[in-house]
Amino acid sequence: MDLANKKEQVKDFFSGLVKPSGSAATNTNTQAFWAIVRKEFTDNLRSWRIIILLLIILLTSFGSLYTAVTTISDTLENAEEVDQIGQSYLFLTIFTTSDGTLPSFITFVGFLGPLFGIALGFDAISSERSRGTLSRLMAHPIPRDSVLNAKFVSALLLNTILFFSLGFLVTALGILLLGIPPTGEEFTRIVCFLLLCIVYIAFWLNLAILFSTVFKNSATAALSGIAVWLFFNVFYSIIVRLFSNSLLNPESITDPTQVVDHQETILNLMRLSPNHLFNESTTILLSPTVRSLGPLTMEQTAGAVVSPLPLSQSLLLIWPQLTGLIAATMICFAIAYILFMRQEIRTN
Repeated sequence: MDLANKKEQVKDFFSGLVKPSGSAATNTNTQAFWAIVRKEFTDNLRSWRIIILLLIILLTSFGSLYTAVTTISDTLENAEEVDQIGQSYLFLTIFTTSDGTLPSFITFVGFLGPLFGIALGFDAISSERSRGTLSRLMAHPIPRDSVLNAKFVSALLLNTILFFSLGFLVTALGILLLGIPPTGEEFTRIVCFLLLCIVYIAFWLNLAILFSTVFKNSATAALSGIAVWLFFNVFYSIIVRLFSNSLLNPESITDPTQVVDHQETILNLMRLSPNHLFNESTTILLSPTVRSLGPLTMEQTAGAVVSPLPLSQSLLLIWPQLTGLIAATMICFAIAYILFMRQEIRTN
């Protein structure tokens, strides 16, 4: 009995050395997680593709700011009353106005933002697998899910820093060039718009991570993400219009209620596209005079007061669009998470 007790004591002693306690294991996992986040964040900052995209986004943003300021300056010169200018949310037009030579700021964000998200995530897992570093990383006492979570958090952190810095930089330059500071509600709308941009790009980031988990080749993952972006950006609206013209047959509609139903059907189909959800949300946030996202009948508009929507009502109006973007982002991440946790990782 004494020999058996001594064996058990020795076994417990060595198991205590190998397996740390619960709090120690949690601290170790947390430190490993943030170490991967710092490493991935630094690698993204040093990556040439990210640097090139950052320069393109900065140049296009400054170009759109210049055209917007030129147009707004002409508006200020022709304005008759300062109070009328202040009530028209003039400062928000920096992000939406264009003179025709260059698109507006929100147009550039809607076009280049998905490419930035795809560039951050298309080789998140596939590059580690192709270089043989994923198996080495899994050899350390690091939970497998911490690798995927850290890659997403590092890319999302870079995305947040970039767009908040860019948005505040454009706001500061707008104040210097126009001499008109934004009101409290205008500044809050700008912050909400930047948060919306982060959510929108996070969807494309998670989609790229999903393709990086599914495909072993980084080039295949990148082409898959760009193909989905091109489909929703170019071809999806064409498909919806062809569907509405061929199957819904709008020429045979005579009743006004059927016209409204037809338009609502088209809008619901368009809202399956993340690009359309983002465009609708930015329109409501940065153009408070827009009071609805769908068709309105004469009965609905009768007696309505013509005035801009307050911020609370604008947020309520875009809440379904924002919820849809968040849900699509979580679905992509959940699928990537399940696939990554079930994959077999072998040493090359």
